[in-house]
Amino acid sequence: MASRRYPWIVVGLLWVVACLNYLDRQVIFSVFPLVRAEMRLDDFQLGLLSTVFLWVYGFASPGGGYLADRLGRKRVLVFSLAIWTTVTLITGYVRSFPELLAARALMGLSEACYLPAALALISELHGPASRSLATGVHQSGLYAGMAFGGVIGGWMGERHGWRAPFIVLGGIGLAYAAVLVKGIRGETRSVGKAAKSCAFSASLVEVIRLPGYRGMLAAFVCFSIANWVVYTWLPLYIFERFRVSLASAGFSATFYLQAASFAGILGGGWVADRWSLVSHRGRILTQVIGVAVAAPFLLIVGLAASTPVLVAALAAFGIGKGFYDCNTMPVLAQVAHSEIRAMGYGIFNLAGCVVGGLMAALAGALKPVIGLAGAIQGSALLLMLAAAALLLVGRRLPAHKDQAS
Repeated sequence: MASRRYPWIVVGLLWVVACLNYLDRQVIFSVFPLVRAEMRLDDFQLGLLSTVFLWVYGFASPGGGYLADRLGRKRVLVFSLAIWTTVTLITGYVRSFPELLAARALMGLSEACYLPAALALISELHGPASRSLATGVHQSGLYAGMAFGGVIGGWMGERHGWRAPFIVLGGIGLAYAAVLVKGIRGETRSVGKAAKSCAFSASLVEVIRLPGYRGMLAAFVCFSIANWVVYTWLPLYIFERFRVSLASAGFSATFYLQAASFAGILGGGWVADRWSLVSHRGRILTQVIGVAVAAPFLLIVGLAASTPVLVAALAAFGIGKGFYDCNTMPVLAQVAHSEIRAMGYGIFNLAGCVVGGLMAALAGALKPVIGLAGAIQGSALLLMLAAAALLLVGRRLPAHKDQAS
């Protein structure tokens, strides 16, 4: 009985880490006006705080995935947690924009190792019957982190200054690293000598040649652009467009979206697991449905003239986003064996973060020309391309069961 519960215990333990992962990276966006005022920054510099994190995170992600495939999931993800929470704590004490930029870069480097390792571990512990739902439960921790980041950042920022959230979250993360060491057992599989010695370039080539991988990658990039434009600029967009308080803008920009995403990721995981039992395209078609729903409602977010319309559109976008997110690793697992899954997801992160980071900075630079609403509307159009790419992948997906762990 204990062995049957253990895979879900691991998901529960990693849910907290996933929450901290996004709390620590997202909280800064809800205190942008405070940071801007204290350090006298312009909109491009604010966007650069997102961009430098994303680019470092992205470029380091394939290497982080490669290390997780070779050195072991547990070792890499615990190390990642310990380092990035230390950087979070340090962020609360920076005194200049260059120091803050350096802290964001270090956070990106240390966080890059976590997600590929965690998702690969979950894909090993959970078979095809529960893989999407288990991934969805874990990913819901990311959504919770985004939502809490907005609420905690805005609330603490207004009362105690923008530095307080970083100091508190850093301390909590360091304490939880000790819990994780005790809670997760050693590796669920042994890493053979051949796998350990496999060159980075050889693994890279193997991943890129996987059936449908390039189409999955294109869709991931399009979705990443939409995600990071929204995550970076939505609080400021609401703050300026609807003339609400900082705390209210942070809440509206995160809570409704993440609550709906939470429902979507659990519902999408359940649907995909059931659908995959009768069709090998079940998981990717669940993604197609999610992206097809998310695109038009993100367009409405950029057009909304009232708060009720904005909230309804954010909720619908979040549900579609959840359907997509919970199946990214499970779809990859249909074509990738265990020794290259973490790296495969790391490459997703690389491409998505580099392009997403560029677009986040570009949205800030073009704000005087097209406004933040224009950047959000453009992101919605890219989601339509993502849906088309996934549909093409689904038509060519090999007709066999998920790869064994």
